Amino acid sequence: MTGVPASAAGGPSGARRAAGTAPGGLPVSGRAVAREARGTTPGPSGGGPRRGASGGVQGGARAHGDEVAPATASRDGAEDGARPARGAKIAAAAVNQASVWNIANLLTMLRLLLVPAFVMLMLAEGGYDPAWRSFAWAAFAVAMITDLFDGHLARTYNLVTDFGKIADPIADKAIMGAALICLSSLGDLPWWVTGVILGRELGITLLRFLVIRYGVIPASRGGKLKTLTQGIAVGMYVLALTGWLATLRWWVMAAAVVLTVATGLDYVKQAIVLRRRGIAEREAALEETEA
Repeated sequence: MTGVPASAAGGPSGARRAAGTAPGGLPVSGRAVAREARGTTPGPSGGGPRRGASGGVQGGARAHGDEVAPATASRDGAEDGARPARGAKIAAAAVNQASVWNIANLLTMLRLLLVPAFVMLMLAEGGYDPAWRSFAWAAFAVAMITDLFDGHLARTYNLVTDFGKIADPIADKAIMGAALICLSSLGDLPWWVTGVILGRELGITLLRFLVIRYGVIPASRGGKLKTLTQGIAVGMYVLALTGWLATLRWWVMAAAVVLTVATGLDYVKQAIVLRRRGIAEREAALEETEA
């Protein structure tokens, strides 16, 4: 042995252990107090922070961050609640406007644009050229097919808009009315048939608006069958058919007229029942209020 003291033999670290100080210069007791204040315990090696029961590292910086973050979040929340983000109302308005341009409404717009195109094709070359009549039939067929899809898409994918509620029935009446008037003006279809069909369509539309305060008249299966039959009959008249096909289209149109009248009377009956029920319910509610 050389006689060197134990504290000197251990070097600077040994001197610190002998003096009871930590590597950072704090006394051992002060280091323990610091750990308790930070809520940590010595790690397996004696120096690092140990993970708590939740599995997270409980260090001084982490504890400090946990205290500061809620205050910052609450401060941001207060600012968000007091003052909405700049341009939020403009963005919301833009989204509402953009929702009008959905696939269902675009199909309805296409059907409206096909009305003047159909009339021009139908009356081209005096209205009796088979080629132009075929093109007119194609435009009419596209319009009728889009009529089947736009309503289905709007209901299935929640694309119902105020524009669609107004434009869809207008497009339906416009393309059918244009076809009937063109056929009657060319002498292919009696005017009374055009009058019966258009009178029924306009009358039922007006009736729906009159009783809407009492409720909505639902579309019936007969009404859908009527629409399909009308489309087929008018389409057959638009084409320059001869022979037995010309005879067949007469019978199809006769069936369309019968369905048109029958469903029209059924709608009138439903409207009367709906109005009476609505008046009775209002009177009952008024009596309960007075009592």
